[in-house]
Amino acid sequence: MSETSPPGPLSDLVVVEMGTLIAGPFCGQILGDFGAEVIKIEDPKTGDPMRQWGRSLPKGLSPWWPVIGRNKKSVGLDLRTRDGQEIARALIRQADVVIENFRPGAMEKWGLSYEDLAAENPRLIMARVSGFGQTGPYAQRAGYGLIGEAMGGLRYVTGEPDRPPARAGISIGDSLAAMHSVMGILMALHHRERTGRGQVIDAALYESVLAVMENLVTEYDLTGYVRERSGSILPGIAPSNAYPCAGGELILIGGNGDTVFARLVDAMGRPELKADPKFVDHAARGRHQGELDDIIAEWTSGWALADLLKLLEDKGVPASRVFRAPDMLEDPQFTAREAIVTTDHPVFGPIRMQNAFPKLSATPGRVRWPGPALGEHTAEVLRARAGCSEERLQALKAAGVI
Repeated sequence: MSETSPPGPLSDLVVVEMGTLIAGPFCGQILGDFGAEVIKIEDPKTGDPMRQWGRSLPKGLSPWWPVIGRNKKSVGLDLRTRDGQEIARALIRQADVVIENFRPGAMEKWGLSYEDLAAENPRLIMARVSGFGQTGPYAQRAGYGLIGEAMGGLRYVTGEPDRPPARAGISIGDSLAAMHSVMGILMALHHRERTGRGQVIDAALYESVLAVMENLVTEYDLTGYVRERSGSILPGIAPSNAYPCAGGELILIGGNGDTVFARLVDAMGRPELKADPKFVDHAARGRHQGELDDIIAEWTSGWALADLLKLLEDKGVPASRVFRAPDMLEDPQFTAREAIVTTDHPVFGPIRMQNAFPKLSATPGRVRWPGPALGEHTAEVLRARAGCSEERLQALKAAGVI
């Protein structure tokens, strides 16, 4: 997407991002993707730990930071100092949104409570992301994403039934909290249009996970059933599983609807299964799920993955390979929709990453630049938004505040 592209739908918003790691910064990433000016405040000496996180550090830098730091302006500022707190207040005075994911009480300790900030900026919206929320007996506990996933119920139901709970493979608890924070911010902006006043969004990691747990609580409340780990299947929904192909590859097939199941067994050359009492309808297939999966697995194991995908596509049966990063970079659907984009990094050169989602027809989001160097925009932002002179900037630098 070129620099002449229309501005994002949030291009009139100024966001101050205060916080580290994933939950708060991913919230800021989403807002920045859609045009908001995101001013990220970081410790001037160490920066956000995401600058060092990752399994590998090519050229000594984290591949994670260019993504989660993209479209942001980095301002190095020590919030533990009085000068740093005063500058933060000056920035927030002009901001629409503040994002913070410190432990509850940290902002108040720095003189940056919502009440104090809103007294100077009544339109301010503050998104507060924490493990357990700003209230309740657990509020002061340390709460990383895995704790939210455990308390929200996700960890217990993830993995194979004969093994301990498994991790989803990404920091899903943090990401869910960030996305709920973005939803809260957009709702608060709508309310502000009508009333002229901001408010606080209190996003707890465990509640953000709980929100996507479907009928887990209600089913237990009504029937006493506790949902258990089920591996790759969806219990009672069949066929819907990963099946082996020749050469050790896997294919995912979803054929649980009656009409789709009919197309699947026709593709298998087993039309008689449509009339088999064990598979004749949705409920029957759910009761005989294991037997049905064995029949399908025996059939798929004789096919090369590419050939089987083509056959099932032609027959109208939902199926997919299990995508990895190399598959995404080569797949025509990803290419056609620009799901992966290339941006220039000052050290890595051209790098590829996921685009901004969802797609908007008139004001799409985009990746304008990758995560910046620590403090890259400090002087620029403090001159423009905090009224700092060159002498003031030099004094702040000498004192280690910036």
